[in-house]
Amino acid sequence: MFKSDVLCVGSATVDNMLTIEQPFSSLKLGDKVLVKSTETHTGGGATNSACALAKLSLKVKILTKLGNDHNAELILKELKENKIKNVCPCRSKKNTDTATIISSTKEKDRLILVYKGASTEISLCSHHKQNFRVKWIYLASLLGHSFSTAKEIAAQAQRKKVSLLFNPSLYLAQKGRNYLAPVLRATTILVLNKEEMQALLNTKEKESSGLLQKSKSLGPKTIIITNGPKRMLAWHDNKVYSLVPPDVPIVHTTGAGDAFTSGLLYAIIKKYSFEDALRLGQVNSSSVIQHYGAKKGLLNEKHALNLMNKYEMKVTIKNK
Repeated sequence: MFKSDVLCVGSATVDNMLTIEQPFSSLKLGDKVLVKSTETHTGGGATNSACALAKLSLKVKILTKLGNDHNAELILKELKENKIKNVCPCRSKKNTDTATIISSTKEKDRLILVYKGASTEISLCSHHKQNFRVKWIYLASLLGHSFSTAKEIAAQAQRKKVSLLFNPSLYLAQKGRNYLAPVLRATTILVLNKEEMQALLNTKEKESSGLLQKSKSLGPKTIIITNGPKRMLAWHDNKVYSLVPPDVPIVHTTGAGDAFTSGLLYAIIKKYSFEDALRLGQVNSSSVIQHYGAKKGLLNEKHALNLMNKYEMKVTIKNK
């Protein structure tokens, strides 16, 4: 019997979001730059996915590590509001992870400065067997000592026949397929964007179709390559699926990947068709990018279904 639907594993951060009007290309070292606006939000792969899944009414718990600081209290308050338990009660001597995200209104681009502290010390010391009594594990990026924990979790998932979704970020994908092989072997669904897949495969292949073909040897049964506002491709049940995201105004792209992946996973757990799982993930992502912060635009199921009908996104399927 399952106590929770999903265990989300990864980092928890506080994101400081700054918006400037100058293009990055006009800046030079030593410049003093006026900031147009500033906001603070929580982020990180574990909390983003957990809150997205909880918003969609799943029972979720989280495995992450926090420091003994004010940022940790902000994160814990949010988890409590969403009825999400962190199964790792011990704190790190390092500070809670933070990110400073600088966006330019002129270039529609961003610069992200990331501090990895407490999340590099996640371990299974307090993670008892009952915490694997879940339907799925959502594994986000873990670095340092924590990647050893990721490998342990993958091995446990394999032994206990728990499905695992793996969503590594660019700095983890850059480690390469050999480094990530212990996790990839246990992965049911792999989700990356185009740049991350290029890094993982160590290839200059520019076409998503070529990347998808090369990625089939990685191990996961289902592989999805997103590409921002451009066509995404997926390999599932020996078929290639493609979907073009709807054209929506973009305010900020932080959290878009987690929103897509969480929406997709929710739909799969609820036994939607794979086409509708892609659509639900996409409308969740499209909603988030119209707001500041990784969680503000997250959808519940009713709202997601309404948007799926509104956008009428066509999924193309080819047998391979």
